[in-house]
Amino acid sequence: MATALQGSDRDLERRVLLHRVRRPERWGTLELGGGDLGAALEAAERWRAVLLDSLTLWVSSRTSSGEDEDETLAELDLFLEGITSLATPFILVSDEVGLGVVPETVAGRRFRDTLGRANQHVAQAAEEVHLCLAGIAARIK
Repeated sequence: MATALQGSDRDLERRVLLHRVRRPERWGTLELGGGDLGAALEAAERWRAVLLDSLTLWVSSRTSSGEDEDETLAELDLFLEGITSLATPFILVSDEVGLGVVPETVAGRRFRDTLGRANQHVAQAAEEVHLCLAGIAARIK
């Protein structure tokens, strides 16, 4: 499940294209953009496993469209509740943005704070959490 918004900038367009080219042909793909995660739950029933890449871009699209943190987290929590009722394994990819410099802009800080809280909600709901740093994964839960 891809969450990048199309047409946002040339660099992102290039990255999306690269992901599409690298993706195995046998994989099904649902492009959500910043859309409703409920569609992800419906599609998940057709697949043996789901990779949602990435929560970071989903949160970014929500915050840049003006949605507030509470709305974003409420939708995420409904999604996380829905995952628990499925037999399909879910893997969610997200960036850890709290280890770096505090963003200079209000919008940057709002995004970082919302994603940080979203990551906390996902980590609490997850059976396993892995942190990948310098290409090395470490299980932290």
